[in-house]
Amino acid sequence: MKPEESGTKFSNFAAPKVYYPAFLNIEEKKVVVVGGGKVAERKILSLIKVCSDIEVISPDLTKRLEKEKQEGRIKHVPRRYKKGDLKNAFLVIAASDCPSINEQVSKDGRCLVNVVDTPGLCNFIVPSVMNRGLLTIAISTSGVSPALAGLIRNELKKLYGPEFKDYLNFLRKIRRKALAVIQDRKKRGEFLKAVSSEKMVRLLRKKGIIEVERAVVRLFKRATSK
Repeated sequence: MKPEESGTKFSNFAAPKVYYPAFLNIEEKKVVVVGGGKVAERKILSLIKVCSDIEVISPDLTKRLEKEKQEGRIKHVPRRYKKGDLKNAFLVIAASDCPSINEQVSKDGRCLVNVVDTPGLCNFIVPSVMNRGLLTIAISTSGVSPALAGLIRNELKKLYGPEFKDYLNFLRKIRRKALAVIQDRKKRGEFLKAVSSEKMVRLLRKKGIIEVERAVVRLFKRATSK
C-alpha cells in the first residue's frame, strides 16, 4: 500500500499545537493592541476589565474605542504600526485588517503575542470564556474549532447559572472568616471542603443561594463549637 493510500485524505495535515493553559494577572502590565476596528474593539473591551495600561496603535478607532479613549481607559497612537512599538509590552494583540502588519507584529514580538484568527502566528491563543463573577471557565480546541468551543461554552452557561456568581462571593467571605476564626487546621480544612462540596452545589441548583447560606452558617457554627 502506498503511504498516501493509508487513512483518509486528511492524514497528512499537521497535528495541532498543544498549549499550556494559564490565567494571567496583567492588571499593571503594558498591553499593546495593533488595530482599531471592530475586531480590535472586541479584544480591547475584554482587556479593559483586567488591565489599566492598554496602548492602541491604529490610524483610526471605532466610535466605541474613541469613547474609551476619551474616558482614559486606553491610550491611542494615531498611526500605523512600526518597529519598536512593542517595547516594554508584556502582551500584544495584532488585530489589524492588514495581514502583512499582523505578520510583522508576530515577528517583532518578544513577549506574549496573539494574532487574531491566525494561530500559526501566535505564541498563545485566547480561549472561549464563560464568566460567572469570580468563576471563569476557559475552553479551547487548540485553534481547531472555535465554533465547537463556543458551543461548549454555551452548554456550560446552562450548567453553571447566575447563582454561582452569588455563591462564590459568599464563599470568599466565609473563607476569610474561617481562616481567621477556626484555629484547628483539621476542622478548618473539613469545613472549607464541605462548603464547596457536590452536596452544596446540588443544594444551590435546587434551592438557591439563600438555602446554601443557611446550610453554610450551620456548618460554621458546628466547626467553631468546642
